[in-house]
Amino acid sequence: MNALLSKPIETSRGHIEVRDLGIQFDTRGGTLDAVSEVSLHVNPGEFVSLIGPSGCGKSTLLNVVAGFLEPSSGQTLLDGRAIKGPGSDRGVVFQQYSLFPWMTVRKNVEFGLKMQGLSANERETQARTLLGLAGLLSFENHYPDQLSGGMKQRVGIVRALATSPQVLLMDEPFGALDSQTRVVMQEILTNMWQRLRLSVLFITHDIDEAVFLSDRIYVMTARPGRIKSEMVVPLPRPRTPEMMSTPQFAAMAGSIRALIREESLAAMGGELSDGGLGGLSTEIGPRGMSSVV
Repeated sequence: MNALLSKPIETSRGHIEVRDLGIQFDTRGGTLDAVSEVSLHVNPGEFVSLIGPSGCGKSTLLNVVAGFLEPSSGQTLLDGRAIKGPGSDRGVVFQQYSLFPWMTVRKNVEFGLKMQGLSANERETQARTLLGLAGLLSFENHYPDQLSGGMKQRVGIVRALATSPQVLLMDEPFGALDSQTRVVMQEILTNMWQRLRLSVLFITHDIDEAVFLSDRIYVMTARPGRIKSEMVVPLPRPRTPEMMSTPQFAAMAGSIRALIREESLAAMGGELSDGGLGGLSTEIGPRGMSSVV
């Protein structure tokens, strides 16, 4: 059985700390400040989302925590140790499915386990256990091109979980899915998280998604990205679809929407009226709330 399921949850592991983080890029026009003086944390076993205007540095920040990018200033730590590069203690899921097309579903999930030196029997057992948790066991011998988009992303999540990471980093994992599939995937993810209780740092543009999934939400400013607000989601666990229609849910989504709109307008000069928002638009999501696009 996968270590995530067979061992008691270690509540002291998976603590992410970001301290005074700054990220700059050299461009032809000079130095670009992508992220400035960002401090945040994810407690062990907590689900935390980052949301903000397009281009505010959310994905860039996640890439630093993943170890794919070095910060210009500040620190990122996992369980008190500085993050120096990628590692098996962090599972990463991107918007793109990034599955190996020549491998079956189960072989895709087993890939990281093989790199860790597990035997064929151990790999199969762990992969099948997690595929069952994600409702994919009957598709273990299918190839990626035989799956729907939502199923491919479920395989990607299972593959990230298979090596028993301490944290899961997710960069708009449902952004490419249609609205109906996206809602179902959010429910599947929250159910899996409630079973496994990993630390999760989740990047999204979707306000409803952030509220439904998260324990806390950090709202970022327009570039250079800073933390504008930290909000605790008051909804009880486990989360159910019925919560999405409550006044409490609507009020929180509305507060976040107002903060992001304020930042988006500021980035455009702050003088646009509601009738002339230019590049800023809102779309009504699957639950009747609007999200910034």
